[in-house]
Amino acid sequence: MSKNLGSRFGAAPLAWATVSDQVLIEAKRRRTFAIISHPDAGKTTLTEKFLLYAGAITSGGAVKAHEGRRSATSDWMDMEQKRGISITSTALNFPYRQHELNLLDTPGHRDFSEDTYRVLSAVDAVVMVLDSAKGIEPQTLKLFEVCRTQKLPVITFLNKLDRPGLEPLELLDMIETQIGLRPTPATWPVGSFGDLRGVIDRRTDVFTRFTRTARGSKIAPEEEVDAERAAAEEGKEWDKAAEESGLLDAIGANVDLESFLAGESTPVFAGSALTNFGVRHLLDAIVDLAPAPLPRLDINNEPRGLDTPVSAFVFKVQANMDKNHRDRIAFARICSGKFDRGMVMTCERTGRPFATKYASTVFGAERTTVDEAFPGDVVGLVNATGLNIGDSLFDETGPEVKFPPIPSFAPEVFATARPIDTAKSKQFRKGLAQLNEEGVVQVLKDPDWGDASPVLAAVGQLQFDVFANRLEFEFNAPIEISPASYQAIRVTDKESADVLRQKPGVRILARFSGDLVALFENKYALQRIEQNEPELRLDPIVAT
Repeated sequence: MSKNLGSRFGAAPLAWATVSDQVLIEAKRRRTFAIISHPDAGKTTLTEKFLLYAGAITSGGAVKAHEGRRSATSDWMDMEQKRGISITSTALNFPYRQHELNLLDTPGHRDFSEDTYRVLSAVDAVVMVLDSAKGIEPQTLKLFEVCRTQKLPVITFLNKLDRPGLEPLELLDMIETQIGLRPTPATWPVGSFGDLRGVIDRRTDVFTRFTRTARGSKIAPEEEVDAERAAAEEGKEWDKAAEESGLLDAIGANVDLESFLAGESTPVFAGSALTNFGVRHLLDAIVDLAPAPLPRLDINNEPRGLDTPVSAFVFKVQANMDKNHRDRIAFARICSGKFDRGMVMTCERTGRPFATKYASTVFGAERTTVDEAFPGDVVGLVNATGLNIGDSLFDETGPEVKFPPIPSFAPEVFATARPIDTAKSKQFRKGLAQLNEEGVVQVLKDPDWGDASPVLAAVGQLQFDVFANRLEFEFNAPIEISPASYQAIRVTDKESADVLRQKPGVRILARFSGDLVALFENKYALQRIEQNEPELRLDPIVAT
């Protein structure tokens, strides 16, 4: 691209001469990241506090929707606000220190691992939040394995250090032995359990003392104190922290950018999201340490240059975020070029063009029209009915591109669904198709019976609750869900399916895409078939 931008913005010359220059400059300003954690470790609270410190909201506080408290900015579904958990993922964009931060909020509940996987495919770095009282938890391990497969650099936040919990050195040992990352603390806590005073920045040896605010609703006042004064005023608490920090110095546990970006080490920050202690240090680290967008590899493992014509991929589809408009938003990560609202893009899967007149940025339940976007940004394409999760998009005038697909997790629970009111069958079928496209659950149909008796497949039980809730309130089709006794699922083909149909405890169903799957009522029967008839196609669904 060589189009000069001066005329578009008036006679005054710009800091860049071409669209290509502008794209590269803007890409360097972007930081696109997600927060992952075990449920209740503080992910949603930390999300709110990032927005508070960036000035995107005027007050923070407890994010669970208990009596007298407001729900989280990033939680827009009624179920999220009532239960105080994050169910869906959403994209939050906000400026901080002359940078544009794109925070892709992820579901915190373990039943929504698949949605989290999709989000992690669209980010450049991750903040991993650990509850200092519980350390490494099962969901944390599972999510980190996804980060490892995506080769994402990880920043760690030791949260809730204002409460009784494990010693910080114990937490570092757990990170190294259980996750396999070398922890390199950037900040270190000063204070005993229940009395967190502040943190030492080990990179500068400056002690930051915090002051609590009511319910953490305002930015915590900070005071920078030199080591000599801190030793005199903090006494034994300072001595303990200084000794531990010296031990970390002795073993060389210092922040190393190269090993962090390579996924070998993790910078560690200490604090408490609830009281806002350490939040600013962590937010600064995202700007200072997390990588800007890099050229993304296509399906042939070739990098798509940042300054090439615009390209993107869809990592999430969400319908009915606006209750007043039954719309459908496809969330797309911009990978290259400059996106201009109204431009025509092409979907690689279908070859069909589509207009982007209603492109938006999404801030929780709120949305704002976006006129332009750059690599790293997330754009909500409103009413993009022809787009599905994993679709690659490109400028109709530019070279085609196909990015790697987004794999799915293997379902672990199964159920059958039927409309309570048969007169609502049309709404029921429409809801099945829509929620399957969004990935709320996988809807499997009998090739002979069609939609009459679908089987729902999901990673966790709560996905079924969301499915039923949305069918009732968004599609006016209340349903009855009954557990199904299947224990395993495999992808198969027509030839193998003809054989498998003769086996007891095996049922052949089809995805909406037409792919055939085999469901097994007994894992041991599956193992016997795999051993005795290896010629049959029985491919596991694996996220790699």
